[in-house]
Amino acid sequence: MPSVLKNQLSSLLQYLSESLDVPESRYKEAEERYQGIGRWLCRNESTAATFRPEIYPQGSFRLGTVIKPISENEEYDIDLVCELALSKDQLSQKQLKDLVGHEIKAYALARNMASLPEEGRRCWTLNYADGAQFHMDILPAIPDGEAFRRLLKFSGITGDDYTDKAIAITDNTVPNYGNIDDDWPQSNPKGYAEWFKDRMKTQFDFRRELLAKSIKAKVEDIPDYRVKTPLQRAVQILKRHRDIMFAEDQDNKPISIIITTLAAHAYENEADLLDALGNIVDKMPGFIQWHNGIAWVPNPVNPLENFADMWAEHPEREQNFRRWLQQVHVDINEALQKETIQSAGRSLEKRFGNRPVSEALQNLPHEFDSVHGLMAGSAKSPSRFTVAHRHQPRWPIQLKSFVKIKGHVKQNDTWYEFSSDTTPLPKHCDLWYEAETDVPRPFDVYWQIVNTGTEAERSNGLRGEILPARTAGRGGLTQ
Repeated sequence: MPSVLKNQLSSLLQYLSESLDVPESRYKEAEERYQGIGRWLCRNESTAATFRPEIYPQGSFRLGTVIKPISENEEYDIDLVCELALSKDQLSQKQLKDLVGHEIKAYALARNMASLPEEGRRCWTLNYADGAQFHMDILPAIPDGEAFRRLLKFSGITGDDYTDKAIAITDNTVPNYGNIDDDWPQSNPKGYAEWFKDRMKTQFDFRRELLAKSIKAKVEDIPDYRVKTPLQRAVQILKRHRDIMFAEDQDNKPISIIITTLAAHAYENEADLLDALGNIVDKMPGFIQWHNGIAWVPNPVNPLENFADMWAEHPEREQNFRRWLQQVHVDINEALQKETIQSAGRSLEKRFGNRPVSEALQNLPHEFDSVHGLMAGSAKSPSRFTVAHRHQPRWPIQLKSFVKIKGHVKQNDTWYEFSSDTTPLPKHCDLWYEAETDVPRPFDVYWQIVNTGTEAERSNGLRGEILPARTAGRGGLTQ
């Protein structure tokens, strides 16, 4: 696939991943619901209020990798933790679960909910019947950072900054469930979320700052869910591909925590989604470890936990994971071999559905209508550049070659690459563009800058002239 069409495919995947997002209104609704539960637990009459209950999300909602269900009849599964300031020498797992369950049941009754919470192995499930299209799994927990650090030290492992956020959780299938005992199941959703965020820190911080400046807000006022990095987008795409490929074998499909963990390990803060996805798919298998002949995908914040622990008991699940990953690789390469973005999109329909791919193709900018994209010399231009003051080339046009332009913006004395689908760039920053082409030398380079819009018009700053390159860098290919 020519480089221009590679850029088009990256944009197509960007639109496709955006179509998988939970609507912001739905996200805020879910946030309001679980915050409401938190307020209920903290009210004066609550039997849990003394223990300073804290409700917070875990899993894909916290990581920003949640995707819409395939069917409109399916519900979102929102995973929450209810953490109380207690210790394992004060109560049993059962007593903790009953304490939280008592208040969750009272909440459901007070809100006239259609059904009481259901008790699961570890959680209480709260079902909403008012069109919310989600249910909440609430996991009772207590702080366990100190005990977890001791456990790691005993195992010869040095703890890290994530260790202190570990929690002890309930599980009604363990033998000591009803006894006061120091041996509880453990988890660390806060630590995992911080590790995941650290894996994409460069792109996350950059995009969050750009978004803040574009809407004239403080960076700290931008909620995490408003920012999406190529890592988060890649995980969303991988999860949807998995869902459709294993629609008839839900029990043995690759689980999200393995996909998310291996993808985060493989991600190298690429700015381009297609580059990130390709790199992730290629490198994910290399982060699967082997302990005594058993496949291990270690929990990055608990090396004693193997996310792939069921692979030994169910070898078909490991086989399915590797088969699925190979299929993703095949599907990406097949799309890259197509001659047009339309044919590339059609090749992805069997993996992502006809409607999402069709809508993504419709959202592509008008310059992608051309088979060859932005060709050297000229080609069909984006609609936002099709203005009267935009100069046309003064030379014959031959659509034989391509030009790819990379954009860079300077923030805090550091240069970052940005793509055409990024959030709006702030004013008063330095920009640097670099062109690549397969046109054989010698050649002359001209650059065209189109400045348009009402603000430019008011300041008499409309531009569209074609000028010789001002720099000698790489023969004028930088600007």
